[in-house]
Amino acid sequence: MQFSNEDIFYICYYNPTDAEDLSDSFLSGEEENGGLAVHNKNISNEINSNWLSSTSNSIHEARLKAKAKRRLRKNSSRDSGRGDSLSDNGDVSRGISVAPTSPKSKLMDRKSRMRKGRGLPKKGGAGGKGVWGKTGEVYGPVVVDEKDPNYDEDQENCVYETVVPPLEERDFEKTVTPIVLEYFEHGDTNEVAELLSELNLGSMQSEVPSLAVSLALEAKASHRELTSRLLVDLCGTVLSHSDMATSFDKLLRDLPDLVLDTPGAPQLVGQFIARAVSDQILSKSYIDGYKGKVDCEYARAALDRAAVLLKMSLGGLRIDNHWGTGGGQRPVIQLIREMNLLLNEYILSGDSKEAERCLRDLEVPHFHHEFVYEAIVMVLESKGEKTFKKVLKLLSLFSASSIITVDQMKRGFERVYMDIAEINIDVPRAYFLLEQFVEKSFSLGIIGVKLRDQCPRCRKRFVSEGDVGVVKFDRY
Repeated sequence: MQFSNEDIFYICYYNPTDAEDLSDSFLSGEEENGGLAVHNKNISNEINSNWLSSTSNSIHEARLKAKAKRRLRKNSSRDSGRGDSLSDNGDVSRGISVAPTSPKSKLMDRKSRMRKGRGLPKKGGAGGKGVWGKTGEVYGPVVVDEKDPNYDEDQENCVYETVVPPLEERDFEKTVTPIVLEYFEHGDTNEVAELLSELNLGSMQSEVPSLAVSLALEAKASHRELTSRLLVDLCGTVLSHSDMATSFDKLLRDLPDLVLDTPGAPQLVGQFIARAVSDQILSKSYIDGYKGKVDCEYARAALDRAAVLLKMSLGGLRIDNHWGTGGGQRPVIQLIREMNLLLNEYILSGDSKEAERCLRDLEVPHFHHEFVYEAIVMVLESKGEKTFKKVLKLLSLFSASSIITVDQMKRGFERVYMDIAEINIDVPRAYFLLEQFVEKSFSLGIIGVKLRDQCPRCRKRFVSEGDVGVVKFDRY
């Protein structure tokens, strides 16, 4: 069988092996309708019917594959995320990722396809979910629209204030007690007045003085002095004079219960009443109003105590040192005087427990080195062994019970070492007595070896070779 060049060209064009390279121009409407009919007519003159039938099937299969490819290219932006692909038999398979063939077919690309705008964010970056506005934007005051159907004229004249609910009785103690206890630490009455003014005390206002006094009964003398000052500063600002009188009336009624915790409560409450009268927060006729009307023995004892104190204060004048000044608030000269009185009383009575109580009541643990200094100087200036032994016993007791710490004890001895030269002017035997006292203190465990070795000692030498019995003391 022989073919012309033109026939061979068309036979190769429709070869099934080349069907994968078909373009969109091959499947145009002109080729599908007219072109194939003309060439098939030329071929039908030279080949048999069997070969023509197999060629027709190959052309039909190539058309289907080309159509499927065209559909994929047309819908590439929509179907690229699903991974559509073309199998060898012309079927479209899903679930297999295919790299996008178009720059517009990116996965989850939400860019506009309308080709409008410059690609800037919406509303200049002030829009979107969870966005409150542009960066650095400051909103001005909101202007009320009077034409708004929800506009109400009464809202323009509204004044908003913070309303504090009144303090209930069950929460009163829990709220005020920490304020009073904290005041015992810092002693600032202005802070207490500010904290109480923030509370809506209501009917519980008169309970503040009675609560403060009841807490002070179980505290130290310095805390009672602070409580008296607090009552003076609160009266007239936070509390009234009637509140003070009502509060002390309650204290007199509650004395039977207060005695259970504080046996000396009647005397202490009487002192508070006397101080309040002298500070003019209670009237002078307050005590006279109870004459012949008191059945409770504790209340009667408290009023009697107050009356006696007022008579002793020369007609109810202000009692400045009624409770005493606590701790470091006292002048140094006053503390030294009280320590000397304490030592003199101990030498006379020999009561170490009373000396311990008086030293604790001074509330100056940082100043105990002065007590050690005064005690040793008293030993050096004394003429008998009684003072020597009693002071040594007292210091041993205070050291063993840690009332006087090691640092305070060491500092007291060192101060004596520094001043021994001046003391020796008035007391010629000071070096000898100090050396003996230091040795005894070391043997009793009051001081250590290092502090004992620091003790200044005297060296005996004759004034001259012929002056036997004339001794001169040198310090080294």
